[in-house]
Amino acid sequence: MTAALPRARASRPAGRLLPLAAAALGAGAVLHALLRRRLVVVTVRGASMEPVYHDGDRVLVHRQPLLVPGEVVVVERPVADATRFVPPPPLPKSSGEVAGRHWMIKRIAAVAGTPVPGTGFPALAGTGGRPIPPGRLILTGDNAAKSLDSRQLGFFPTDRVLGTVVRRLPPSTRAS
Repeated sequence: MTAALPRARASRPAGRLLPLAAAALGAGAVLHALLRRRLVVVTVRGASMEPVYHDGDRVLVHRQPLLVPGEVVVVERPVADATRFVPPPPLPKSSGEVAGRHWMIKRIAAVAGTPVPGTGFPALAGTGGRPIPPGRLILTGDNAAKSLDSRQLGFFPTDRVLGTVVRRLPPSTRAS
């Protein structure tokens, strides 16, 4: 009596796996490019958002901002004299373009269409109770004593908002 040996399975030729691997790599590259356009990491500088965010904290920012009161946003800083905004250049399309600009992290206090608060905003004196104009926001730092925000600057243009803070990131482990 003879025993039949199990048949060896034919292995897939490497040539068939190569296109699948290339497709997976291509899809990964496209996903990476899309995420880089939608998400950016920003490092907090200064004490204006303490106690929630501290100098050196890193935050993940979603570049399609959700502009509702209470949300924390990253907004482009006004010109150097801090009393006015210059006509805005287009917002950056890639994270590389974000690096060369000056940003502030602030909390949305009020949005277009809602009433301007009657007190606490000297730069908005005389506008209390009126609706906030379209395309404008009132932004504040959580640490009023250390914050340059709508209390001193008035309204911020919505087209200067880079995005909404999604979460704080763990400290960087990269060597300096």
